[in-house]
Amino acid sequence: MSLLEVRGLEVTYPGGAAAVRGVDLVLDAGEKLGVAGESGCGKSTLALALLRLLPPGARVGGEILLDGEDVLAMKWGRLRAVRWAGASIVFQGAMHSLNAVHRVGDQIAEPILLHRRATAAGARRKVGELLEQVGLPGARARAYPHELSGGQRQRVMIAMALACDPRLIVADEPTTALDVMIQAQILRLIEGLVGAQDVGLIMISHDLAVLADTCDRLAVMYAGRVVEEGPARQVYDDARHPYGRALSGAFPKIGDPASRFAPRGLPGDPPDPSAVPPGCAFHPRCPVALDLCATEDQPLRRTGPRHRAACVHVGAAGDGTPGETRTGAVPGGHRPAGDGTAVGDGAPGEGGEPAGDGTPGTGGGRADAEAAADQAPGTAGGQADAEAQDDGERAGEGASAQDDGVRSSTS
Repeated sequence: MSLLEVRGLEVTYPGGAAAVRGVDLVLDAGEKLGVAGESGCGKSTLALALLRLLPPGARVGGEILLDGEDVLAMKWGRLRAVRWAGASIVFQGAMHSLNAVHRVGDQIAEPILLHRRATAAGARRKVGELLEQVGLPGARARAYPHELSGGQRQRVMIAMALACDPRLIVADEPTTALDVMIQAQILRLIEGLVGAQDVGLIMISHDLAVLADTCDRLAVMYAGRVVEEGPARQVYDDARHPYGRALSGAFPKIGDPASRFAPRGLPGDPPDPSAVPPGCAFHPRCPVALDLCATEDQPLRRTGPRHRAACVHVGAAGDGTPGETRTGAVPGGHRPAGDGTAVGDGAPGEGGEPAGDGTPGTGGGRADAEAAADQAPGTAGGQADAEAQDDGERAGEGASAQDDGVRSSTS
């Protein structure tokens, strides 16, 4: 039996904002699952829903099975027993989550006193051990939150999440606002603790590169839905959904000239949760969308071992990758070469266009786009040709000048 199984989870806020729309996830003990997406795609709402921490008035549907027990059906007393002891959460923004007028040691000790029914002395001893475990001296237990750095406060939040030895930890953007060095330390710390204690981890972030480096599996969310899910490195390196490809392409790759000369972005913003467009929610931003994308939504389809994507182009002739191009090339010929626009999401519909028919986003369109990218100045191939031509012209000018000098000296 899986540690956590989410089935058809839906969350709607008062006013009709559908923040989560039919999410299905499975997590085993000792596994690390990353949830990625832009701000507003429903990641934090998903995290709060797992422990029923949503504000009053939010409507929640579906099932959240923790060790086979439905969290949504738990009575209040049972739910309080599960929080911290069965599952805990590292909230986004440690400074806003810690109580500013209480010492951090007292805040870590509170769940220990409530759930473990330890003595005050036993709780203090456990707090010291937890702080040492996350890389802080035990003496820092007497500090107030404002006396700690951002990285130290985040370590305190992790220590608090580990206080009652939970089987599941949900980390909601645990490295937000931290510098790169501290971010790396926190990620290695979380990774080590999860491996040592065999707990399940759900890590939420907008940084696809961080999740690919830390997690075993990756789920990409857009407009409240999971649009791609699979092995983390495979999703990052070879995303099959255009939105996943756009997120991956937003991070330059060291040593890749095409990534350097043609950085990619994604125009527009995620839709308003209270006014999600019909069909595929991504189709207004997708350069490889078909007509049916505006009317038909797509289920997750298998694209490989444990890899699924919700796109009309998945399953088309060839390898099923929507709008596939070489790195830095323009997908489907929808954008002029070198415009810096990322691949968008292939939207709903069944099947796909036959390869080689010239339709944008299919085999023929991809070939045309790649050929254009090779020839057009501003793309990787075009720039290389232009530079080679400039070098040749300069070499020719140098040789001409040398000949002139020889003739002058002979005279």
